[in-house]
Amino acid sequence: MKPNTTAHTSGPFEAACSLLRPAKRILVFTGAGISTESGIPDFRGPQGVWRTRDPARYTIANYLADPEVRRERWRDRLDSPVDVARPNAAHHAVTRLQRAGLAPVVVTQNIDGLHQLAGTMRVIELHGTTREAACLDCSRRLAIATVLDRVREGDDDPHCELCGGLLKTATISFGQRLLDQDVDAAMSEAARCDACLAVGSTLSVWPAAGVPAQSVRNGAPLVIVNDGPTDLDDAATVIISGRAGEVLPRVVETLVAELLEDGSSVKR
Repeated sequence: MKPNTTAHTSGPFEAACSLLRPAKRILVFTGAGISTESGIPDFRGPQGVWRTRDPARYTIANYLADPEVRRERWRDRLDSPVDVARPNAAHHAVTRLQRAGLAPVVVTQNIDGLHQLAGTMRVIELHGTTREAACLDCSRRLAIATVLDRVREGDDDPHCELCGGLLKTATISFGQRLLDQDVDAAMSEAARCDACLAVGSTLSVWPAAGVPAQSVRNGAPLVIVNDGPTDLDDAATVIISGRAGEVLPRVVETLVAELLEDGSSVKR
């Protein structure tokens, strides 16, 4: 077990910056905790979704078999805060880091699309996106607004107009396989990075958590920013305990400011 630097010792912020400073290719890995400050609840925190709902009901098998489960999920999607949510300071900090040339790819467990709204260009969404719908038979993709309009008009169990297959938000449900191309791309980035910055994730959901774990196996330092413990704390080189919107902008601005001092160009 390697020693960790935590918020309870002196200098976790400085230690994180020291580790990230020489990195030329930082892999940013994000989870639900980066979006809570945008009004989107996480899943496993004190106020998380799974505190009031049984995750076993949200399996792909139940979705396929039970029309009432599908109706419930579409009602949930109608009431979701994601459509009014806006990127917070942490999302903008990730974009800033990418535009500085330090984080060419972001891997996220999130389905909310807030990284893209903040201007981040290349995002691997391991668990899909709730901003699109997909046909489970023909794999056709639709704008989520089109399907939600149908639900509002009374089509509470929408099917594909082309093939008759079930429609579902383009997200990965429990029991549903992650897309191989997304997992392969994320693992490739983990093998290429020279530092991994994990933000707002308990790092307890697999295979997604295997991405930062892979970076550690390849010798990259792991910096964790999270408001609570994670399952990979023992693998981390530095842990900063705190909210993403408060911690991450400070880290990024420190790194970018040093780039500017060195004469490197940074995109605005």
